[in-house]
Amino acid sequence: MKRFNSYHSLNVFRLTLDEWQFPTHKHNFYEFIFVEKGTGNHILNESLFPYNEGDVFLLRPEDAHYFEIAENTQFIFIKFTEQLFIEKLEGKKTAKWMDVIKSLLLNPSSINGSLVTDADDKKHIQHLLQILLIEFSKTCVYSRELVLELFGAVMMMVARSYSTVQHGEQCPGNTELDKLNNILSYIRLYALEAEKMHIENIAEYFSMSPNYISIYVKKHSDVSIQQHIVQTKLKAADQLLKNSRNNINEIATKLGFTDASHFNKMYKKYKGISPGAAR
Repeated sequence: MKRFNSYHSLNVFRLTLDEWQFPTHKHNFYEFIFVEKGTGNHILNESLFPYNEGDVFLLRPEDAHYFEIAENTQFIFIKFTEQLFIEKLEGKKTAKWMDVIKSLLLNPSSINGSLVTDADDKKHIQHLLQILLIEFSKTCVYSRELVLELFGAVMMMVARSYSTVQHGEQCPGNTELDKLNNILSYIRLYALEAEKMHIENIAEYFSMSPNYISIYVKKHSDVSIQQHIVQTKLKAADQLLKNSRNNINEIATKLGFTDASHFNKMYKKYKGISPGAAR
C-alpha cells in the first residue's frame, strides 16, 4: 500500500477536486480533513462513510483511506506530526488542546465517521479554518504562535462538539460525574483495542483496583462496567456491520470477542437478532 510522507510539523492547505487522484494510502503523519463543500464517500479502513459539507475526519498514520467524489469537493487539510507538540512545549507553556488532540487521536474514527454533526459547530470550525489558512501563509511576527493557537482552537471545538453530540457529555461541575465520564470516555476511545478494554487495565489507568472501579461505575451509573464495555463494543459492531467490508469473523476479532460464535451469542443476547440479520 502507498505511504505518503511529510517532513513538516504542520501543513495547512485547501484542495478542490472533481476526482480523487490518489491511491489508497497511509501516512507518516496525522491528518485532519474538513469538507468545505461537495459530496461523496470516504473509504476509511475499509469502512464507507458518505460525506457532506462540514464533515470532519481525523486520521492517524496507520489509517488507510481514499475518497470517492460524487460532486466537486473542496477540502481543507491539516497535516501534522508529533513534532508539533514538541514545538509547543518549547514555549514552556502547556496547552489543554494538546491533551484534547491526543484524546481525539485515540478515537476510532473508522467506526464513527465524521466527528462533527452539529450545523453551528461546522460553521464555526469552517471560519476558524479559513483564518488558519490565511495565517499559515504569513511570516509576520507572532504568525507561528497564532497558527498554533488557531490549530488548537479548531481541535478544542471538534472535541467539544464530538463529546456533546456523540456522547451527551455534560459540562464540568460534578466531580463524581466527571470521573465517571472519564472512565466511560476511555471505554469508548479504546473500543477496538481488546487488551486495553480489560477491566484490570482500565482500573490501572485510573489508579483504582479492579474491584473498586467495578463498584464505582455501578454505583454512579446503575450499570456494571462489564455491561458498559459490552454495549460499547456492540455499538461499534453496529457501525462496522453497517459501514465496513469486514466479514463477521473479522468484526469479532476487531472487537476482542473470543470468536465469531461468542460475538454472535452476545450480539443476539443484547440486540435480539444475529449480526448477519442486522447486516
